Amino acid sequence: MHRIGWFDQQVRAGNYPNSSLLAKEFEISRRQAARDIEYMEMSLRAPLKYVAKQRGYCYEDEAFILPHMYMTDEEKKVLGYLALRYRHYNYDHSGSVGRVADLLGRFESTKETASGDRLRLPIFDVHPRTIQHMELLSSAMSEGRSVMILYKDEEGERSLHVTPIRFASRYHADYVLVHGEGDERPTSLRLDGICQISISGPAFKHGPVAETTDFEGRKPARTPYLAQVKLPAALNGDSWNGYRIHALEQLVYTVSFYDADSFLQHLLVAEWEELISPRWLKQKLQSRCEQALSRLNLIE
Repeated sequence: MHRIGWFDQQVRAGNYPNSSLLAKEFEISRRQAARDIEYMEMSLRAPLKYVAKQRGYCYEDEAFILPHMYMTDEEKKVLGYLALRYRHYNYDHSGSVGRVADLLGRFESTKETASGDRLRLPIFDVHPRTIQHMELLSSAMSEGRSVMILYKDEEGERSLHVTPIRFASRYHADYVLVHGEGDERPTSLRLDGICQISISGPAFKHGPVAETTDFEGRKPARTPYLAQVKLPAALNGDSWNGYRIHALEQLVYTVSFYDADSFLQHLLVAEWEELISPRWLKQKLQSRCEQALSRLNLIE
């Protein structure tokens, strides 16, 4: 839906997008991009028209709008049952459970709006880099590691060496609570302010941190990219400095990642013997290395 939303915006802006442009923007294959466009035409009934002169698409009917996600009657019934059970929960953490019940009750309501529309769920947009950063931070939390962060906000850009504690969500923004070495109290960083991140050494020692939120570290919902990498030595566990791995054969692993730039940065500093796939990632890495060599005046 994120790709389709972007494609819709490009059409409305008169940029005449096509499958090549969509594939380049989201680093997917042209075949996948073509399937997205076909889904818009066949399933979402988008009045797309290919303009040969512009080599891209426009809308034949500019009044068309993308349909929103909505809940079926069956899904409302399930939420209604859960809301009922949660409202009658009088045991541990009943206050938090009651707030969940109120939230579910809002969505399961069978009352329609004044316009007669069905209840629509909000759609949240998230950058793949934010998902990758959450993945790395989650790994550091579970393994008891600290992280190096390049952080940027209204005060400027700075490097931080901190221990991530937990995630929080406030005022429509996601944060991570961190503790620096020697800090008396933890601080919170916005996830969208993190430019780069890498897992470092052991976590810093710190005292107990008050539970200020019930929000737990979330696992990304997006489908990750997969790379096959041959390493110089076998790894223990299911993580390669924060990136999830799965052993294929001797010393060859499948690595999951969400943001290409973050993973390329990792490849530049990590030890490995061969990047087997995907081809587009190998080309990106080669291009980045050639640019670095060019700046050193080592190649023409």
